[in-house]
Amino acid sequence: MRNHLPRLARVSTERREPVAEGRASAQALEHSARPGSVHRTLQILEVVAARGGASAKEIADDTGLPLPTVYRLARELLDSDYLVHIRDEKRFELGYKLHQLGVSLHQQIGVSREVRAEVTALHKQLGVAAYFAVHRGAQIAVVVTADSPQCPRLRPLEFGFHEAAHATALGKILLANMSPAERTLHLDPEPMPRFGPGTITRHGELTAQLDRVADRGIAWEFGEFQAGATCAAAAVRGASGVLIGSVAVSGPDARLASGRDEVEAALRGAASRVSRFYRSGSTR
Repeated sequence: MRNHLPRLARVSTERREPVAEGRASAQALEHSARPGSVHRTLQILEVVAARGGASAKEIADDTGLPLPTVYRLARELLDSDYLVHIRDEKRFELGYKLHQLGVSLHQQIGVSREVRAEVTALHKQLGVAAYFAVHRGAQIAVVVTADSPQCPRLRPLEFGFHEAAHATALGKILLANMSPAERTLHLDPEPMPRFGPGTITRHGELTAQLDRVADRGIAWEFGEFQAGATCAAAAVRGASGVLIGSVAVSGPDARLASGRDEVEAALRGAASRVSRFYRSGSTR
């Protein structure tokens, strides 16, 4: 019996090792599938911002995070002044540190009164909503909008808009400025997502259109992002021709169905003047 015990012990140990490895692998997979702490922390900030303040339970309900996790991450945000706790109301609100970040962001992408005036003038000249967007890497931030009740903006075009580049005039300006390799990394695989009846879903067709955009400096979008809406954009460039952003207009199909030459001339004029502001450094 004593001679066999060590052998049995070894067999038992050898059989447990794969189980332990399996558990470790499962735990690793589970961990990799869960959002990281940074992502979860940002989710909390987004919920508090969207609600104008939120309780821990509301945050947990909106994010799907366990309540203990919400409390733990909220404590870190409180300690760093990214959140404040309103004890009487038992809810969290945005902290003062976020204001500093916002000020810094607006200093980086802020625009001068002259640039704002150009966008307003474009709106009045064409009788459609007008925009100025800053291109930051692969993102598009719409920082100036001029519209009216009679000529409303496209609702998805809000600050920070950078989605569906292949389906928007603003996005096509950005894509046309990329190298083929950069564009491949940026675009979804075929078929690309369809947002409207006119969305281009094939890379080849989009590439041919982007070649024309690069050549002419104007991008058009016909019901590609929203049914019934037409948009056009022109590139704004700084020193050495670097792409800074674009000026754009949007309106109902019927309003922009004719007069394309007028629209393009107005866009080119506005883009040229805004480009001149940036090249001269007069954008603050």
